[in-house]
Amino acid sequence: MIRNASRGVWETTPDGRLVKEKSIEPLWRGYQARLREQRRKRKRVLDAAGADLATDVSDDTDSWREELLQSLLSMSPDGFERLAQRLLRAAGFINSRVTGSSGDGGIDGMGVYRLSLVSFPVYFQCKRYRGSVGPDKVRDFRGAMAGRGDKGLLITTGTFTPDAKREATRDGAPPIDLIDGELLCELLKDHNLGVRTTERTVEDVEVVASFFEELGS
Repeated sequence: MIRNASRGVWETTPDGRLVKEKSIEPLWRGYQARLREQRRKRKRVLDAAGADLATDVSDDTDSWREELLQSLLSMSPDGFERLAQRLLRAAGFINSRVTGSSGDGGIDGMGVYRLSLVSFPVYFQCKRYRGSVGPDKVRDFRGAMAGRGDKGLLITTGTFTPDAKREATRDGAPPIDLIDGELLCELLKDHNLGVRTTERTVEDVEVVASFFEELGS
């Protein structure tokens, strides 16, 4: 039915091709159909497992964020300001310091950001809020910055209202960059400040049934 054409190469003889067409080919088609059905079943199982895994990952993400925000809300005002100072240092700022303790008109701290050959001061203010920060807080912070610098950073554990976001980028006024609770969590995670990240590897293992069937045939 087959012959060894060369080393490691086998080919079907004319008799072998005749047998294949009359008897083996239908069996082979049935075998391939069973394999396809097995693959479809495995895919349904894996898709269901993947949906559950995605839900678990989402739950884990929400869990660590909530825990981190709770820890931030439990900090003292001074401690939260020092955390902002550490975050600026980790992000590349130089000469960052806390000034809020000296009653510096609503300015909690400042840092110097260097961009190539140019450096400029950035003032920051911290708001440990559970709710939303409104546009009045943005205006107050901008007023405290007047005469000191043109760049500000407003950091909160909560959120910013749409009006606050519009006020922060209002034409004709010094821009204020906003960091809400969600972004703050990501920044702390990225810079390993109070957050430890452990990577997990997920393997998708598939048994190739045809491999064993071919060996046993």
